[in-house]
Amino acid sequence: MTSIFDQYEQASQVSQRSVPASEQMTSSGYINMQLNDNTPMFSKQKMNFNPSDLITHIAVSSDYLVLAMANGKLFRLDLKMPGQHEEIHYTKFVQPNTKLTSIFLDPLGYHLLMAFTPRNKDSNPELVYLHRKSSKLKAVTKSRNYEVTEVGWNYENKSINTTGPILLGTSQGHILETELETDSDKMFTASQQYWRQIFDIGKGQDTPITGIQFHRVANTTKYFVFVTTPTRLYQFIGHAMITDDKPSLQSIFYSYLTTPETGFQEIPSTLKYSKLQFYFDKTNTPKTFAWLTEPGIFYGQLDPSSQQNSNSLFTQSELINYPSNGTDSKDNTPLSFVLTEFHALLMYSDRVKAVSLLNQELVYEDKYSEVHGKLKNIVKDPIRRTIWAVTGTAVFRYKVSREERNVWRIYSDKEQFDLAKQYCQNNPAFIDIINVKQAELLFAKGDYEKSAEIYAETQSSFETVCLKFLEVEQVNALKVYLGTRLNALDDDKTLISMIVIWMTELYLSQLGTLRRTGKEDSQEYHKIQSDFEVFLLQPKVVKCMQHIKPVVYDLMSSHGDKQNLIKLTVINEDYENVVAQIIYKKSYMEALKMLQTLKKSDLFYQFAPSLIEEIPKQTVNALIAQGPSLSPSKLLPAFLSCKNDEAHVTEIIRYLEFMLQNFNVKDRAIHNYLLTLYVEYDQQALMRYLARQGQELTMVNYDVHYALRLCREKGLSEACVKLSALLGLWESAAELALEVDVSLAKSLADMPDDISLQRRLWLGIAEHVITKNQDIKEAMSLLGECPLIKIEDILPFFSDVVTIDHFREPICQSLQEYNNQIEELKAEMEDATKSAEFVRSEIHSFRGRSVLVSVVDVCCLCDIALLLRPFYLFPCGHRFHGDCLLAEMQPILTPARRKKITDIQRQLAVLPNIELSTVTSSGLPLREALRNEVDDIVASECVFCGEHMIACIDKPFIADEDWDRVMKEWE
Repeated sequence: MTSIFDQYEQASQVSQRSVPASEQMTSSGYINMQLNDNTPMFSKQKMNFNPSDLITHIAVSSDYLVLAMANGKLFRLDLKMPGQHEEIHYTKFVQPNTKLTSIFLDPLGYHLLMAFTPRNKDSNPELVYLHRKSSKLKAVTKSRNYEVTEVGWNYENKSINTTGPILLGTSQGHILETELETDSDKMFTASQQYWRQIFDIGKGQDTPITGIQFHRVANTTKYFVFVTTPTRLYQFIGHAMITDDKPSLQSIFYSYLTTPETGFQEIPSTLKYSKLQFYFDKTNTPKTFAWLTEPGIFYGQLDPSSQQNSNSLFTQSELINYPSNGTDSKDNTPLSFVLTEFHALLMYSDRVKAVSLLNQELVYEDKYSEVHGKLKNIVKDPIRRTIWAVTGTAVFRYKVSREERNVWRIYSDKEQFDLAKQYCQNNPAFIDIINVKQAELLFAKGDYEKSAEIYAETQSSFETVCLKFLEVEQVNALKVYLGTRLNALDDDKTLISMIVIWMTELYLSQLGTLRRTGKEDSQEYHKIQSDFEVFLLQPKVVKCMQHIKPVVYDLMSSHGDKQNLIKLTVINEDYENVVAQIIYKKSYMEALKMLQTLKKSDLFYQFAPSLIEEIPKQTVNALIAQGPSLSPSKLLPAFLSCKNDEAHVTEIIRYLEFMLQNFNVKDRAIHNYLLTLYVEYDQQALMRYLARQGQELTMVNYDVHYALRLCREKGLSEACVKLSALLGLWESAAELALEVDVSLAKSLADMPDDISLQRRLWLGIAEHVITKNQDIKEAMSLLGECPLIKIEDILPFFSDVVTIDHFREPICQSLQEYNNQIEELKAEMEDATKSAEFVRSEIHSFRGRSVLVSVVDVCCLCDIALLLRPFYLFPCGHRFHGDCLLAEMQPILTPARRKKITDIQRQLAVLPNIELSTVTSSGLPLREALRNEVDDIVASECVFCGEHMIACIDKPFIADEDWDRVMKEWE
């Protein structure tokens, strides 16, 4: 149960949250709600210790607490086991008439040093060592000439048996280096080797050392040492010599022995004491330091790793004033203090105050009751970071909870915005407040573009921020703000569209102003143009443009910015609008050049009618340049819609001929249209075209019937002849050809493959020539040109008045040819008669031929006596049983013959004996007729000598399925 005194103590604790005047910052888009953190930043707890007497000194390290009491005892306690403490008498181990002045505990909590001063001149100062696991104190004999006032522990020492190299500071200003080892008694005798004075700050004067700490710069052999006196702070920097993995600290001071006294910070003071404290980060690296002096706390940041030539190890140092008590200035100076990351806890005789290191404001005050007595000391566990305060009768532990909670606000007030954001714990409301303040500050300083970037990250009113930049006519900054806001938007299509339109207007306005002032070639113009192009290419802007294209096009048109309008259409692939506008302005060549640049076939098809109507030659040149990327059939509407004058037709024919000759276009519509133009305007080209297409109906690419109708309408007889012949209308084509030219008809007559048709056509030519001119010579020349017609074929065409003398020679020649043919037929008849007689004689010879079958003859297939069963005997001499031959032949017969054999065998099997006398139409009994059919199929050829044996020449002698069996038989 808490005592009434403890309740009074708790009531006396005042946690003050400093709210600077800048609390009312510019409001942001977040709800302005103050969230009170009720957890005290600093809180105190009285520990349940029961020392046997008044407490005089305290030391805490690694959760190990040591108290010195007025009765000459030490109170030792492992804080991890609070119920197990011990008390040790230390007075019997030291000289009489000495007084305990200080106790020092190493960071590990294992090595304790106790410093004693003499009460009179008959005694000497003394330094006593006590190990954590020992109850026996050991006096350091070498120290009896020195009054030790401070110990600089080795923070890198990990041994519980030795202190490692340490530094001792004395009341005369001497700095000593030594090492104490608990298991070695020599360390504590007069013969101790490792004990040396390495520096003298006092230089013969009594200048007590009040603080000493040394640390190694990470990953180097460089060390730095901080030493304080009541009025000075010294810094020593140097490389230590490493021996057996232990540094020799004496070498650090070598360079300072022969140089004037430099590298110290002096602060006047009338006090006989001062305090040095370090704050370590999470990696146990010194981060900041603080030195308690009479005027205030000298505080600074440590950065030894970046120290090069300068003799100073700290940066951003400042003197922090003590909070005023409203009393004498002597009472205003703390007796001791401890250092946290952002605060200093100042200890007075009756209270503890916490002062912010960032803004020097008092944030906490804790008054102590007189019941507990006056405060003796306040210390901090360097490893566990716990804070302890001790009075004469009680020990208190301070708990620090989220001391960084208001740091962001302080840094913000100090305009250190990056640090403010670092300590706001990713709270979006705090970050927004910091950003707003930073943006306002930059705006006030005239850094508008940077201000715009930060404003865009806040939740400030969009309209308000835009008006701020418009009021000061900062268009570039406004663009920066709008662009940054645009990048942050995701789904707000309305706001995205508004920003895109607004930024487009700003860019166009700037570019238009520069063009009007003649600065179109200036660097400023090119910079804005480049930025505008980059803006238009942003994916979010490209996507938005699909919905607001008409508005943006109207904007660009109103500014007369044709160049950017074209670029925008290229980006949006919306070329139709620009080309249409250019054609509307009758800038046909410009439109044609744009189409060639864009290479969009759909646009060519769309605008070709207008362009070919106005500039046919240039348009056709452009179409030819496109080559096969354009389909001529899709350009037909453009060709049909233009004027039918010579200029247009010539260019269209030129394009179509180019496509046909170079790209083998076979579209029938294209060929029909070209043929139509040929019929109308160029008959010679028509004939060349028909000749190139050939006389194979299935190979031509035009509609022959359509072409024939056109040529008939135009009276193009020669073309009609070719087309009629192509359709197979030979007679009509020949008649028409005779009307044009006999030579044309002659060439036509030789074209058909049918000899009889050729003969008819030539007879028609002969009839036309003879009946028209009665020219015997010409008729005779026809007989020489075509061997298919004879004199007797053309004689009927002559008139009766023509005498036979005119045809004597042709008639004689014809009779001679007939005579030769008769002789040839006679010779052929004689050869046929001789062949028939030879065959007849052969048949007679076979009728009388016989073969002798012996009793010992066997079947060539089964090797059984041949006469045992019905058999077949072939002229080649091979003999087979009928059933053996049938079995051998059946696999090689066709399926139809095999089926027929099966049917005949079935009929023979079921044929009753009554039908033995049944006679077929051939005059043979039915059974005999069926067997003859079997013979015809089976015995048509010898199975060994016939065609089957030749066909099976590549068949293996041993079948695949019998291979293994045969191989085993031969083994």
